[in-house]
Amino acid sequence: MSLITLTDPRSPVSEAYRTLRTNLSFYSLDHPIRSLVVTSAAPGEGKSTTVANLAVTMAQSGRRTILVDCDLRRPSLHTLLGCQESPGLTNVVLGEVEALPLQQTAVDNLLLLASGPKPPNPADLLGSKKVDQLIAQLMEQADIVLFDAPPVVAVTDSVVLGSKVDGVLLVVSAGKTRRDHAERAKETLAKAKVRIVGVTLTNAPKDTGLGSYYG
Repeated sequence: MSLITLTDPRSPVSEAYRTLRTNLSFYSLDHPIRSLVVTSAAPGEGKSTTVANLAVTMAQSGRRTILVDCDLRRPSLHTLLGCQESPGLTNVVLGEVEALPLQQTAVDNLLLLASGPKPPNPADLLGSKKVDQLIAQLMEQADIVLFDAPPVVAVTDSVVLGSKVDGVLLVVSAGKTRRDHAERAKETLAKAKVRIVGVTLTNAPKDTGLGSYYG
C-alpha cells in the first residue's frame, strides 16, 4: 500500500483520486456527504489504500478531514500514515480515554483516529450507541469523516457502520473482484437500506493516451 497522492502527486493515479474527490463533492449538493464509509466486496481489493489517498486529497483541498480505521480485524491505516495503533477507536468506545485520541498526520488538515486494540466482537462494538455518539463528535470537529471498513462479503461490520453514515463507497478491483462478490455486496448493502454513493475501480489498466498530458 502507498500514498501515491503524496509520493507522486502529478501522476494520473493521483489525478484520479482528485477526480473521485470532486465527484463525491458534487454527488448531492442539497445534502452533501460529510461521513463516508469506504469498503470493498472481498479482501485485497484496495479499500484501505483508496480511503487513505482520498483522505489526503480531501485534506489538500482545504477540508478538515478525519480518517477513522474501523477495520478492527485488520487495521492498517496507522502503518500507512506513520502513526500509532493505540489509543484509538476501541479505547474511546470502551471509555478508556476521555478526549478523542486524534493523531496529526504528515498532511495538513488530516487527522487519524486509529483502530486501537482489536476487540473480540467488532460488529457488536461498531453497532453500539457509543459509536453513534463518537461519529457525532467526529463530525463536530471535521468537514468530512472517512471510515475504512472491512469487506462486505466477509463480515457484517460495513453494513452495521454504513447504516450510521451519509453513504458507502464500494471499491472494486479490475481483474480481481469476482462479479458475484460485487453483486452480493451491493445486494447486502441495499437490503440494509445503506446508501451506496458509488463504486470506484482500482487496479485499472493505464490509459497510455493520457501519459504525455501529465508528463
